[in-house]
Amino acid sequence: MKDISHLYQGLYGTNFDKKDMDARFESLLKEHERQFGAKKDVALFSTAGRTEIAGNHTDHNLGLVITGTINLDTIAAVSLRDDSRVILKSEGFPVDDVDISDLEIKENEKNTTSSLIRGIAAAFKQRGLKTGGFEANTTTRVLKGSGLSSSAAIEVLIAEIFNNLFNDDKLPPVELAKISQYAENVYFGKPSGLMDQIGCANGGIVGIDFKDAKNPEVTALDVNFKDYGYNLVIVDTKGNHADLTGEYAAVPAEMKMVASYFGKAVLRDVSLEEFIAKMADIRKEINNDRAVLRTYHYLCENERVKAMLQALENKDFDAYLKGVQDSGNSSFRFLQNVYASSAPFEQGLSIGIALSESILKDKGVVRVHGGGFAGTIQAYVPDDLLNEYITKMDNLFGKGSATILAIRSLPTCRLC
Repeated sequence: MKDISHLYQGLYGTNFDKKDMDARFESLLKEHERQFGAKKDVALFSTAGRTEIAGNHTDHNLGLVITGTINLDTIAAVSLRDDSRVILKSEGFPVDDVDISDLEIKENEKNTTSSLIRGIAAAFKQRGLKTGGFEANTTTRVLKGSGLSSSAAIEVLIAEIFNNLFNDDKLPPVELAKISQYAENVYFGKPSGLMDQIGCANGGIVGIDFKDAKNPEVTALDVNFKDYGYNLVIVDTKGNHADLTGEYAAVPAEMKMVASYFGKAVLRDVSLEEFIAKMADIRKEINNDRAVLRTYHYLCENERVKAMLQALENKDFDAYLKGVQDSGNSSFRFLQNVYASSAPFEQGLSIGIALSESILKDKGVVRVHGGGFAGTIQAYVPDDLLNEYITKMDNLFGKGSATILAIRSLPTCRLC
C-alpha cells in the first residue's frame, strides 16, 4: 500500500491512531483482492459523515444552517473495469451490480444502493460528463442512525469516484452534493434537502444559505473547537427510530402550513415581525398551536445561525456557545423534537440532555442533534470534564455511546 499517512491529520484531526488507520486501509485492499482478484492499480477514496452544528430543521424551508465534515468516514478501494458495470460491495451488505449503460429509473430498485449508483451516473451524463465501469469495496465508521449522514456519505463517495476516475475531478464538492441529492430524490425515491450531502462533500465547517435551493450559498469557516479547549461529542441515546416517520414529516408540513397562511410556499419568505403581528389570527385560522411554535423556532433559528456564523468569524467562542445553548432550548421548547408526542414514555434525548447539564453546568453546552425524536445529542465538553462526561454517558446508554468528533479539513477525495 502507498503511504498515505501524511493525509491522516486532514482526514481525522490530530488525535488519530496511525497504526489503526494503516491497518484499516490495508484490510480494505486485501478485501478488494479477495472480492475482485489481484489488480495492478487500485485507488483509495474517502468521504466523511457530517454533523449539524446549527440550524435545526431549517433547511427544508430554505433556511440557514451550519454543518461540519467529521473524522468518521467511508473509505473505498476502487479499480477500473473495461465495461459499463459498476460493482459495489459495502461491508455487511449484498453486492450491488449495476449496468450503467441503462440509466432508466427502476421501480424495483427504489430504496437501494443500486438506485443511487444508476442515479448518480445519470446525473453525470445529463451534465455531459463521462462515466464508466468500476468495482469497489467499502467500509465505514460513520455511525448509522446517529444523524451523521452515513447514507449521504456513500452517495457522495460514489459521485467522487465517477468525478475522479473519468472526469479529472472537474466538479467541485457542492456539485457532487447536488448530484447525490438528485439520485436520492429521483432514483432512490426519498425527498431530502442538500445539507447532508454538502456537509459530507465539502470538508471543514461551512455555513449554508438555502434561499436559492438549487444554488445554495456556502461560506467556509476556519474553526477548530480544540483551540478553545472544547471537545465536540455525539451521544447515541439508543432510541428507537421505528414508526417516527410521521413525527419527522409533521415538522416541515406544519411550518409550511403557516407559510401558506401568508400565501408563501416556505417560511423563508415570511419575516418574524409579520408572523408575530399575525400570531392571533394564525392560531384561529390553522387551529394548530404546535405549528405556530415550530414557526417561531424556525424564524428565530435563522437569525441565530447568522449570529453564530458571525461569532465564529470573530472568534468569539463564548457568544457561539450561547447560540448553541439557545438553539437547543428552542428545539426542546418550540420545535418540540426532543421526544415524540406519540411515545411520551421514551425520552432518551431528554435524559441525555439532563445528565449532560448536570455534568457540564456552566462549563459546556448540549443540544439535540439532527432530526431529533430519538437518536443523538451533541455536547461541547471542556477538556477537564471529558473523561467524566464520556464515562457517565456510557454508563447511562451503554459502552461506546459517546463518540468524540473532530472536524475534517479535507473534502471528499481520492487518497492515492
